[in-house]
Amino acid sequence: MSLARRTLLALDSAWFAVDMTARLGFERLTTGIAFNPSDKKLRADPHPYYRQLRERDPVHRTHPASGWVLSRFADCLEVLSDKTFSSDERNLSRWKRFRRRGQLAGIPDPYESGLVSMLRQDAPHHTRLRSLVTQAFTPRAVERMRGRIEQVADELLTPLAHASRLELVGQFAAPLPVVAIAEMLGVPSEDRERFRHWSNEVVRTLGESSFEDNRRAFRARDELCEYFAGIIAERRAEPRDDLITALAAAEEEGDRLSQTDLFGILVLLLVAGNETTTKLIANSVIALLRNPEQLALLQDEPKRIAGAVDELLRYDGPVQLTSRMVCEDRELAGVTLRKGQQLVLLLAAANRDPEQFDDPERLDVTRENVRHLALGHGAHFCLGAQLARLEAGIALEALITRFPDLRFAGDEIQWGDNTILRGPVRLPLAV
Repeated sequence: MSLARRTLLALDSAWFAVDMTARLGFERLTTGIAFNPSDKKLRADPHPYYRQLRERDPVHRTHPASGWVLSRFADCLEVLSDKTFSSDERNLSRWKRFRRRGQLAGIPDPYESGLVSMLRQDAPHHTRLRSLVTQAFTPRAVERMRGRIEQVADELLTPLAHASRLELVGQFAAPLPVVAIAEMLGVPSEDRERFRHWSNEVVRTLGESSFEDNRRAFRARDELCEYFAGIIAERRAEPRDDLITALAAAEEEGDRLSQTDLFGILVLLLVAGNETTTKLIANSVIALLRNPEQLALLQDEPKRIAGAVDELLRYDGPVQLTSRMVCEDRELAGVTLRKGQQLVLLLAAANRDPEQFDDPERLDVTRENVRHLALGHGAHFCLGAQLARLEAGIALEALITRFPDLRFAGDEIQWGDNTILRGPVRLPLAV
């Protein structure tokens, strides 16, 4: 990068920081509370803040995000159910401003490259891609993974049988979903560590991210695409019983996935199948250890674990928020939304809304028919929901049955700094 561009970028970044600080100050002055998802204090326990926001200002005018923050279950559900709200960020009034900053830093526009996530696309393109992917990512294909996931969980925990400590994330919660999604895709076992590295890098673009985060993420994405190109070519020449082969062959009414579509879907499946499940397992263990009577119930009745996963998703799921763009002026919950504004849906806040759940601050693994939003809702409902539930259930059963005295080791939990996916990056436990 030239000196002139670096200077412009530094000036632009400084101005952007000043602008955000001013917007937060104005927001706090006019509403009495400010929404700042990058606040480090929200990592360890954001729920008191979410409760305060939901009770004081559930449809909150946020200036840094140029729109509104919704924290009630009913409001979030309404937006997720309404296809007239857009997932396409180009409908955001400030999109051109963000893209100019990205171009100045040498970061490509994902929409122009064609590698934008399915999560950020609307019908009809999103509908087309999802219908083709669904043909390959079937419940039957996921269920076939049960035995292998159980085997991997055993392989990871057996060497720790006589250990006194376990670092849950690095030794178990992170490697388990990497192996699962890699094997479903058909990635050779020797490449799994590279997969994990790429996944950790790509996820840097979620939430508040620096230019350096974006550059690293796009570099990892390019490396992933180059890697996938070789495997896709191999599978088209010699098909196998794996997800990449199925995706390459997926067809509907003569329509097939292009190479670019395949790249975008495979990158999404890698990140979603790794990062979210890792954090779900870790958050669930923390929740159970902080609620020992619930942990004891599952240890006494392991058959309850599969059903308890949805309550754990509700109580402290990894995905904190998602967003939608307003495409036309309209009313919602008594406020006027303007075209180009952004709606930030605080899913984690909605999942503890007392209007939807009885005693929502209490973890209850016997709670039935848990209708939460941790996996989204509507057209963009999590494609890998069944796999995430399966992996989390197997992981929790393996842990709490093998280590009946599982407890915190006394070391401080180290939380990640991602604003969208919340979970620990280091969780020391005594076993």
